[in-house]
Amino acid sequence: MSKTALFTGKSEELCPECGAPLVIRTGKQGPFQGCSRYPECTYIHSLTSQSDGHVVKVLDGQNCPQCGETLVLRQGRYGMFIGCSSYPDCEYIAVIDKPDETQIACPQCKQGKLLQRKSRYGKVFHACDRYPECQFALNHTPVAGICPICSYPLLMEKRTSKGNRLFCASKVCGKEVSTEKDD
Repeated sequence: MSKTALFTGKSEELCPECGAPLVIRTGKQGPFQGCSRYPECTYIHSLTSQSDGHVVKVLDGQNCPQCGETLVLRQGRYGMFIGCSSYPDCEYIAVIDKPDETQIACPQCKQGKLLQRKSRYGKVFHACDRYPECQFALNHTPVAGICPICSYPLLMEKRTSKGNRLFCASKVCGKEVSTEKDD
C-alpha cells in the first residue's frame, strides 16, 4: 500500500488495463479506485468527481416514493443522506439528520426561527430557517432573552473559564449579562 492510501476496501470491478481486481482507497485527494497489482499496474480512477455524493450502500427493500427505484445511502459534501439510485433523472433526497428547530425567533428578520445546523466540518451553529433570504448565524447556543444593556432580543451561552455564561448576541454589544445566580 502506498503512503498516500489511507483506507483500502475491495471493489467487484476489474482493472481495464490488466484484468486484476480493483481496490477502493482514500488518498490526499479523496477516494479512488486503483489496481490491486500496484506498482506493476498504475491504473487509478477518481471517485470524487461525482458531485451527487458517492454511494456508500444500496438500501434493499426501500424504494423511492417518487419513481419507485431503489434508494441508496450516499456520502455528500455535508454528510450522509439517502437519495434515489436513478439520480439525476429522479432528484429525491431524504435527510438523515434533520436540524433541531428552536422556538427562538430570528433577531434579524423577526420572521424565521433559529435552527441548529452542522457545517461541513462538523461544527454546530444556529442559523435562521429562512436562509438565503436571511443570513443570520450564531456560533454559540442561543438563549431567549433581552439584553439589559442594548435591548437586543437574543442572548447566547458561552463556555468560559468561570463556567457557562450568558452574553448579548449582538456583535456590536457582546457584553456579559449577569444572571440571578451571579449576584
